[in-house]
Amino acid sequence: MILEFIFRWAHVLFGITWIGMLYYFNFVQTEYFKEAEAEALKDAKAKLAPRALWWFRWGAMFTFLTGVVLLWSVGALGSLKGMPVIWLGSIAGILMFLNVWLIIWPNQQIVLGLNGKTGDGPAAAAKAGLASRTNTLLSGPMLFGMLGSKHLYIADISMAGVASCLAIILAVEANALFGKLGPMASVRGVIHCSIALVAIIWALLAIL
Repeated sequence: MILEFIFRWAHVLFGITWIGMLYYFNFVQTEYFKEAEAEALKDAKAKLAPRALWWFRWGAMFTFLTGVVLLWSVGALGSLKGMPVIWLGSIAGILMFLNVWLIIWPNQQIVLGLNGKTGDGPAAAAKAGLASRTNTLLSGPMLFGMLGSKHLYIADISMAGVASCLAIILAVEANALFGKLGPMASVRGVIHCSIALVAIIWALLAIL
C-alpha cells in the first residue's frame, strides 16, 4: 500500500508538471508569440521554449510510466465498478502522451531548429499546434476518467456507453493526425470544447 501511494503521489506530481506546461503553451506562450516583437520572439524561441519543452515532454513520460504501474495495481487489486471510466481516462492520457513524443516534440524540433532537425517550419508548427490543442481538448475527459472512477457513481455503465465514448476519443485523435483546428483555434474555443466533451462523455455513460 505504501508503494502504491508513492506511485500515486508521483503520478499526480508528474501530471501537474505535464498538464501545467501544456496549458502554459496553449494559453500563454502561443498567444505571446503572436504578439511578440521580432527580437523578443527570437530570444524566447532560443532560450525559453526549449527549456519549457524539456519539462513538458519528461513530465509526460513519467506521468505515463507511473500511470502504467497504477493501472496494473488497480486492475489487480481494485473493484471492477469504476474500471470502464478509468480506462477511458487512461486511453485519453496514453493518446496525449503519444502526441507529445511522436508529433509535438519532433515537429517542435523542426520549428525551433533543435538537435539539427530541419524541414518545413510552418507545416511542422501546424502539426505540433493541432496535436497540442488536441491534448488540451482531451485533458478534460482524461481528468474526468481519473477522478470519476472513484469519486463519481454512475449506475449500470453499459458497454455501449463505453464504446461510444471511446469512439469519440479516437475520433478526436484522428482529427489530430489528419484534421484541422476548427473551434480549437482559439483559447476560449478549446476550453469550451473540452468542457463540452466531458459533458457528452458523462451523458453517454449515464444514459446508454
